[in-house]
Amino acid sequence: MSTAEYPLREYLEKLASEAPTPGGGSASGVVGSLAAALVAMVGRLTAGKLEDEGLRGQLQRLVAEADELRSQLLGLADEDEAAFDRVMATYKLPKTTDEEKERRKAAVQEALKGATEVPCRTAEACLQVLHKARVMAEHGTPTAISDVGTAAYLAEAALHSALLNVDINLKYLKDEAFRSEHARKRETLAQEAPRLREEILKLVKERM
Repeated sequence: MSTAEYPLREYLEKLASEAPTPGGGSASGVVGSLAAALVAMVGRLTAGKLEDEGLRGQLQRLVAEADELRSQLLGLADEDEAAFDRVMATYKLPKTTDEEKERRKAAVQEALKGATEVPCRTAEACLQVLHKARVMAEHGTPTAISDVGTAAYLAEAALHSALLNVDINLKYLKDEAFRSEHARKRETLAQEAPRLREEILKLVKERM
């Protein structure tokens, strides 16, 4: 069953259990999707009241993009679980002979790359949610502007949470080019998110 199909209470029970998945990576995707949903909600509330056709069209496109991010982030929650499960499976591979040890080592490294790439994509999607929230903070209806602020806080928290999963896997990777590339991505995302969140909250507070 995918994350999107779980009743909320059941998902939370599973998250709270001793099972290794879902974990923080999955939770990051879910929280990011909540932020995207709030952005879309405010967009829908706003677009329906606008007489300016150009702005109405812009916000309708933004709503569609936020809906797509919501779906994407829920999918990434599932991908994160699968990536972690693959890592755990590689550690169980036989390691009796030198050949088996080498195969296991290569499989572990490949699985760790996947477990790094998925939360990196989650963080990137959360940054896109923040960009959408930035637009909505400026144009969203004042009656729901606090929801834009909530979306900003959730999206930033989900982004940083996803980056923790990037960090924990990067240190075990041997591929220096891969490590350097994802470390650079990680730093860019970590720096951009609080800047956007601050801009959004400033606009939200001015319009409340």
